[in-house]
Amino acid sequence: MLVPDREVPGAFFVRIDGTDQSFVDPTDPLRLEFDYVQRIAEVIDTMAPKGERIRVIHIGGAGMTLPRYVAATRPTSAQTVFEPDEGLTEQIRAIIPLPKRSGIKVRPVDGRTGLAEVPSDHADLVVVDAFAGARVPAELTTAEWYEDVARVLAPGGVIVVNITDRVPFVYAKRVVAGIADRFQPVVCALEPATLKGHRFGNIVIAAGKPVDRDRLERRALRAPFPYRVLGGLHLARWVGKFAAFTDADSEQSPAPLGGPTTFR
Repeated sequence: MLVPDREVPGAFFVRIDGTDQSFVDPTDPLRLEFDYVQRIAEVIDTMAPKGERIRVIHIGGAGMTLPRYVAATRPTSAQTVFEPDEGLTEQIRAIIPLPKRSGIKVRPVDGRTGLAEVPSDHADLVVVDAFAGARVPAELTTAEWYEDVARVLAPGGVIVVNITDRVPFVYAKRVVAGIADRFQPVVCALEPATLKGHRFGNIVIAAGKPVDRDRLERRALRAPFPYRVLGGLHLARWVGKFAAFTDADSEQSPAPLGGPTTFR
Protein backbone atom coordinates (compact mmCIF):
# COMPACT_ATOMS: atom_id res chain seq x y z
CA MET A 1 0.00 0.00 0.00
CA LEU A 2 0.97 3.65 -0.34
CA VAL A 3 1.89 5.46 2.87
CA PRO A 4 2.30 9.27 2.82
CA ASP A 5 5.69 10.60 3.88
CA ARG A 6 5.23 12.83 6.91
CA GLU A 7 8.20 15.01 6.01
CA VAL A 8 7.82 15.43 2.24
CA PRO A 9 4.38 16.65 1.12
CA GLY A 10 3.04 14.63 -1.81
CA ALA A 11 5.63 11.86 -1.46
CA PHE A 12 4.84 8.26 -0.57
CA PHE A 13 6.42 5.06 0.64
CA VAL A 14 5.33 1.74 -0.87
CA ARG A 15 4.83 -0.61 2.09
CA ILE A 16 4.33 -4.33 1.50
CA ASP A 17 3.91 -6.79 4.39
CA GLY A 18 5.25 -4.16 6.77
CA THR A 19 8.36 -3.47 4.67
CA ASP A 20 9.02 -0.10 3.03
CA GLN A 21 10.21 -1.02 -0.45
CA SER A 22 10.01 2.22 -2.42
CA PHE A 23 9.95 5.96 -1.96
CA VAL A 24 8.36 8.17 -4.60
CA ASP A 25 8.26 11.94 -4.84
CA PRO A 26 6.24 12.51 -8.04
CA THR A 27 7.31 16.18 -8.14
CA ASP A 28 11.01 15.30 -7.97
CA PRO A 29 11.89 12.01 -9.72
CA LEU A 30 15.58 12.66 -9.02
CA ARG A 31 14.98 12.36 -5.26
CA LEU A 32 16.16 8.84 -4.46
CA GLU A 33 15.80 8.30 -0.73
CA PHE A 34 16.87 4.66 -0.50
CA ASP A 35 20.59 4.01 -0.70
CA TYR A 36 20.26 0.93 -2.88
CA VAL A 37 18.19 2.89 -5.41
CA GLN A 38 20.97 5.49 -5.53
CA ARG A 39 23.46 2.70 -6.24
CA ILE A 40 21.38 1.46 -9.18
CA ALA A 41 21.02 5.01 -10.51
CA GLU A 42 24.79 5.44 -10.35
CA VAL A 43 25.26 2.35 -12.49
CA ILE A 44 22.81 3.78 -15.02
CA ASP A 45 24.59 7.14 -14.99
CA THR A 46 28.00 5.56 -15.61
CA MET A 47 26.78 3.31 -18.43
CA ALA A 48 24.93 5.99 -20.41
CA PRO A 49 25.25 9.81 -20.39
CA LYS A 50 22.23 11.75 -19.23
CA GLY A 51 20.02 12.62 -22.15
CA GLU A 52 20.91 9.47 -24.06
CA ARG A 53 17.96 7.26 -24.95
CA ILE A 54 18.19 3.73 -23.55
CA ARG A 55 15.92 0.69 -23.63
CA VAL A 56 15.18 -0.64 -20.16
CA ILE A 57 13.31 -3.61 -18.74
CA HIS A 58 12.44 -3.45 -15.06
CA ILE A 59 11.68 -6.68 -13.22
CA GLY A 60 9.57 -5.35 -10.36
CA GLY A 61 8.05 -1.90 -10.34
CA ALA A 62 6.54 -1.05 -6.93
CA GLY A 63 6.29 2.78 -6.95
CA MET A 64 8.12 3.04 -10.30
CA THR A 65 10.93 5.06 -8.71
CA LEU A 66 13.64 3.97 -11.14
CA PRO A 67 11.47 4.15 -14.27
CA ARG A 68 10.59 7.73 -13.28
CA TYR A 69 14.29 8.51 -12.79
CA VAL A 70 15.21 7.16 -16.22
CA ALA A 71 12.33 9.04 -17.86
CA ALA A 72 13.48 12.29 -16.22
CA THR A 73 17.18 11.92 -17.00
CA ARG A 74 16.89 10.21 -20.38
CA PRO A 75 13.66 11.37 -22.06
CA THR A 76 12.22 9.21 -24.86
CA SER A 77 13.75 6.07 -23.34
CA ALA A 78 11.63 2.98 -23.93
CA GLN A 79 10.85 1.24 -20.64
CA THR A 80 8.86 -1.88 -19.82
CA VAL A 81 8.00 -2.80 -16.25
CA PHE A 82 6.91 -6.29 -15.23
CA GLU A 83 4.94 -5.90 -12.00
CA PRO A 84 2.54 -8.72 -11.06
CA ASP A 85 0.83 -6.78 -8.23
CA GLU A 86 -2.06 -5.27 -10.20
CA GLY A 87 -3.63 -3.77 -7.07
CA LEU A 88 -0.49 -1.81 -6.29
CA THR A 89 -0.16 -0.62 -9.89
CA GLU A 90 -3.75 0.63 -9.82
CA GLN A 91 -2.99 2.55 -6.63
CA ILE A 92 0.04 4.11 -8.26
CA ARG A 93 -1.98 5.14 -11.30
CA ALA A 94 -4.70 6.66 -9.13
CA ILE A 95 -2.61 8.48 -6.53
CA ILE A 96 0.86 9.12 -8.02
CA PRO A 97 0.45 8.47 -11.75
CA LEU A 98 3.35 8.25 -14.15
CA PRO A 99 4.08 11.36 -16.22
CA LYS A 100 2.28 11.63 -19.54
CA ARG A 101 4.28 10.37 -22.53
CA SER A 102 6.86 8.91 -20.13
CA GLY A 103 7.57 5.94 -22.39
CA ILE A 104 6.92 3.59 -19.43
CA LYS A 105 4.72 0.57 -20.07
CA VAL A 106 3.60 -1.56 -17.12
CA ARG A 107 2.60 -5.18 -17.66
CA PRO A 108 0.83 -7.24 -14.94
CA VAL A 109 3.03 -10.33 -15.14
CA ASP A 110 5.90 -11.78 -13.15
CA GLY A 111 9.45 -11.24 -14.38
CA ARG A 112 10.09 -14.75 -15.60
CA THR A 113 6.91 -14.83 -17.69
CA GLY A 114 7.32 -11.31 -19.02
CA LEU A 115 10.96 -11.65 -20.02
CA ALA A 116 10.30 -14.89 -21.91
CA GLU A 117 8.09 -12.90 -24.30
CA VAL A 118 10.68 -10.17 -24.98
CA PRO A 119 12.56 -10.40 -28.32
CA SER A 120 16.29 -11.08 -28.33
CA ASP A 121 18.72 -8.12 -28.29
CA HIS A 122 15.86 -5.88 -27.17
CA ALA A 123 17.26 -4.03 -24.13
CA ASP A 124 20.29 -2.02 -23.12
CA LEU A 125 19.58 -2.51 -19.42
CA VAL A 126 17.70 -5.04 -17.30
CA VAL A 127 17.05 -4.02 -13.69
CA VAL A 128 16.00 -6.83 -11.36
CA ASP A 129 14.51 -5.33 -8.20
CA ALA A 130 11.66 -7.65 -7.29
CA PHE A 131 10.52 -8.82 -3.89
CA ALA A 132 7.74 -11.08 -2.65
CA GLY A 133 7.21 -9.42 0.72
CA ALA A 134 10.75 -8.98 2.05
CA ARG A 135 12.38 -11.77 0.00
CA VAL A 136 13.70 -12.03 -3.56
CA PRO A 137 11.77 -14.67 -5.56
CA ALA A 138 13.86 -17.81 -6.08
CA GLU A 139 13.25 -18.00 -9.83
CA LEU A 140 14.93 -14.62 -10.41
CA THR A 141 18.43 -15.72 -9.34
CA THR A 142 19.10 -18.92 -11.30
CA ALA A 143 21.48 -19.76 -14.14
CA GLU A 144 18.51 -20.35 -16.43
CA TRP A 145 17.10 -16.92 -15.60
CA TYR A 146 20.40 -15.19 -16.35
CA GLU A 147 20.60 -17.03 -19.64
CA ASP A 148 17.28 -15.48 -20.66
CA VAL A 149 18.44 -12.05 -19.48
CA ALA A 150 21.54 -12.44 -21.67
CA ARG A 151 19.31 -13.31 -24.63
CA VAL A 152 17.25 -10.14 -24.17
CA LEU A 153 20.21 -7.79 -23.69
CA ALA A 154 21.73 -6.23 -26.77
CA PRO A 155 25.53 -6.36 -27.19
CA GLY A 156 27.03 -4.08 -24.57
CA GLY A 157 23.98 -4.42 -22.34
CA VAL A 158 24.02 -4.30 -18.55
CA ILE A 159 22.19 -6.22 -15.83
CA VAL A 160 21.67 -4.70 -12.36
CA VAL A 161 20.30 -6.84 -9.54
CA ASN A 162 19.22 -5.83 -6.04
CA ILE A 163 19.20 -8.54 -3.38
CA THR A 164 19.37 -8.68 0.41
CA ASP A 165 21.51 -10.88 2.63
CA ARG A 166 23.64 -11.05 5.75
CA VAL A 167 26.93 -12.63 6.84
CA PRO A 168 28.12 -15.24 5.81
CA PHE A 169 26.50 -14.24 2.47
CA VAL A 170 25.97 -17.78 1.20
CA TYR A 171 22.91 -16.65 -0.77
CA ALA A 172 24.61 -13.54 -2.21
CA LYS A 173 27.74 -15.45 -3.24
CA ARG A 174 25.66 -17.96 -5.19
CA VAL A 175 23.77 -15.11 -6.89
CA VAL A 176 27.03 -13.40 -7.86
CA ALA A 177 28.43 -16.71 -9.12
CA GLY A 178 25.44 -17.10 -11.44
CA ILE A 179 25.80 -13.58 -12.81
CA ALA A 180 29.57 -13.94 -13.25
CA ASP A 181 29.09 -17.17 -15.21
CA ARG A 182 27.19 -15.21 -17.86
CA PHE A 183 28.29 -11.55 -17.62
CA GLN A 184 31.61 -9.75 -17.14
CA PRO A 185 32.86 -7.63 -15.51
CA VAL A 186 30.90 -7.87 -12.26
CA VAL A 187 30.84 -5.47 -9.31
CA CYS A 188 28.95 -5.46 -6.01
CA ALA A 189 28.02 -2.40 -3.97
CA LEU A 190 27.07 -2.63 -0.30
CA GLU A 191 27.33 -0.73 2.95
CA PRO A 192 30.40 -1.39 5.13
CA ALA A 193 28.10 -2.34 8.02
CA THR A 194 26.51 -5.03 5.89
CA LEU A 195 29.86 -6.30 4.61
CA LYS A 196 31.23 -6.52 8.17
CA GLY A 197 28.20 -8.42 9.39
CA HIS A 198 26.73 -5.69 11.57
CA ARG A 199 23.41 -5.58 9.74
CA PHE A 200 21.19 -7.26 7.18
CA GLY A 201 21.19 -5.16 4.04
CA ASN A 202 21.00 -4.61 0.30
CA ILE A 203 23.62 -5.77 -2.16
CA VAL A 204 23.51 -4.24 -5.65
CA ILE A 205 25.21 -6.32 -8.34
CA ALA A 206 26.00 -4.85 -11.77
CA ALA A 207 27.52 -6.67 -14.70
CA GLY A 208 28.29 -6.13 -18.38
CA LYS A 209 30.98 -4.48 -20.48
CA PRO A 210 29.92 -0.84 -19.86
CA VAL A 211 30.12 -1.28 -16.06
CA ASP A 212 32.93 1.05 -14.95
CA ARG A 213 34.29 -0.12 -11.60
CA ASP A 214 36.71 2.80 -11.25
CA ARG A 215 33.98 5.43 -11.71
CA LEU A 216 31.68 3.61 -9.30
CA GLU A 217 34.46 3.45 -6.69
CA ARG A 218 35.03 7.20 -7.02
CA ARG A 219 31.32 7.83 -6.56
CA ALA A 220 31.33 5.54 -3.53
CA LEU A 221 34.01 7.65 -1.88
CA ARG A 222 32.03 10.87 -2.49
CA ALA A 223 28.69 9.52 -1.29
CA PRO A 224 27.14 11.10 1.84
CA PHE A 225 27.22 7.62 3.37
CA PRO A 226 30.25 5.87 1.81
CA TYR A 227 29.83 2.30 0.63
CA ARG A 228 32.07 -0.44 -0.67
CA VAL A 229 32.46 -1.57 -4.28
CA LEU A 230 33.84 -5.08 -4.76
CA GLY A 231 35.15 -6.29 -8.11
CA GLY A 232 37.92 -8.15 -9.89
CA LEU A 233 40.03 -10.59 -7.90
CA HIS A 234 38.66 -9.27 -4.60
CA LEU A 235 35.13 -10.20 -5.62
CA ALA A 236 36.25 -13.54 -7.05
CA ARG A 237 37.94 -14.44 -3.76
CA TRP A 238 34.86 -13.32 -1.84
CA VAL A 239 32.63 -15.62 -3.91
CA GLY A 240 35.15 -18.48 -3.69
CA LYS A 241 33.90 -21.87 -4.84
CA PHE A 242 30.20 -21.18 -4.47
CA ALA A 243 28.17 -22.31 -7.49
CA ALA A 244 25.24 -20.62 -9.20
CA PHE A 245 21.68 -21.43 -8.26
CA THR A 246 19.74 -23.44 -10.84
CA ASP A 247 16.02 -23.94 -11.29
CA ALA A 248 16.46 -27.30 -9.54
CA ASP A 249 17.94 -25.89 -6.30
CA SER A 250 16.89 -22.22 -6.23
CA GLU A 251 16.12 -20.41 -2.98
CA GLN A 252 14.47 -17.18 -1.87
CA SER A 253 16.72 -14.62 -0.28
CA PRO A 254 16.97 -14.87 3.52
CA ALA A 255 14.27 -13.20 5.55
CA PRO A 256 15.43 -10.16 7.54
CA LEU A 257 15.93 -10.80 11.23
CA GLY A 258 13.37 -9.16 13.46
CA GLY A 259 10.57 -9.03 10.91
CA PRO A 260 9.59 -5.99 8.78
CA THR A 261 12.29 -3.55 7.84
CA THR A 262 13.01 -0.68 5.49
CA PHE A 263 15.16 -1.30 2.42
CA ARG A 264 17.26 1.84 2.36
